[in-house]
Amino acid sequence: MNKRELISQSIDYMLQHLDAGITIKDVANHFHYSEFYFSRVFKAVMGESVYAFIKHLKMAQSAIDIKLKQHKTITDIGLDYGYSSSNYSAVFSQYHRLSPTKFRKSTEATSIVNPFNPEIIECFETFDDYDARMKIVSLSDVRVIYERVLGNYGELKEKWFQFLETYKDYIRDDTLMIERFYDDPAVSSRNSCICDLCITADNTCKLENITTIKGGKFATYRFEGEITNIFSTLQGIFAVWFPKSGYEMDERYGLNIYRQIDRATSCVIMDLYIPVK
Repeated sequence: MNKRELISQSIDYMLQHLDAGITIKDVANHFHYSEFYFSRVFKAVMGESVYAFIKHLKMAQSAIDIKLKQHKTITDIGLDYGYSSSNYSAVFSQYHRLSPTKFRKSTEATSIVNPFNPEIIECFETFDDYDARMKIVSLSDVRVIYERVLGNYGELKEKWFQFLETYKDYIRDDTLMIERFYDDPAVSSRNSCICDLCITADNTCKLENITTIKGGKFATYRFEGEITNIFSTLQGIFAVWFPKSGYEMDERYGLNIYRQIDRATSCVIMDLYIPVK
């Protein structure tokens, strides 16, 4: 297993075990490496320590739980991720600059400030509007070439151009562009978001930065419009559709699969994939 694949699989493993008090040793042992070697490789690839990254995932995932699992108390959500009540509130407040209680209250709104255009207030649609375009599908595993982006979501457009130029020799007529997200840009700092840029790859591709996106059950929504409006659509789905849908979000990552792109107008047709159970 090359280093990129090791880190990609280790992140998948962390996401699946965040509620089990996971440690650096647990992850290293699972992949049969020493704690020292795994920590060194992880920091070289990701630019931060395993400990800091696990904390990042816990704060991002627990915030999504606060948003979607209204029936659970904040104390219970903190316990799910290995924190006492007071400790969780302190860590969450430090990380998100907002207490868990205030964050939950903010999710009851019917509109949201777009973090990419702070002067714009995005208003959500109704449950019926979202539900009419939502489908539950089963996605097969997908083999992809990928590059991990750490930092500002607002820079993804340029990152995509660079990525596509780098791998232009591997692009075919049926190649799909896929974004894999690990957190919620409405919660995480704009400068600390994590995303994988991916294009589908066939079995003959021998690049090192190849991984498999695990399939499963997803709620999928067809988006058609300007790229800047994807944010408000996703937040509306989380705030309006999920609470009444009868589904829970699974502890996997969300995907955006591009179907059509107009670079001149920055308009896209894409399917938003949200893991559910």
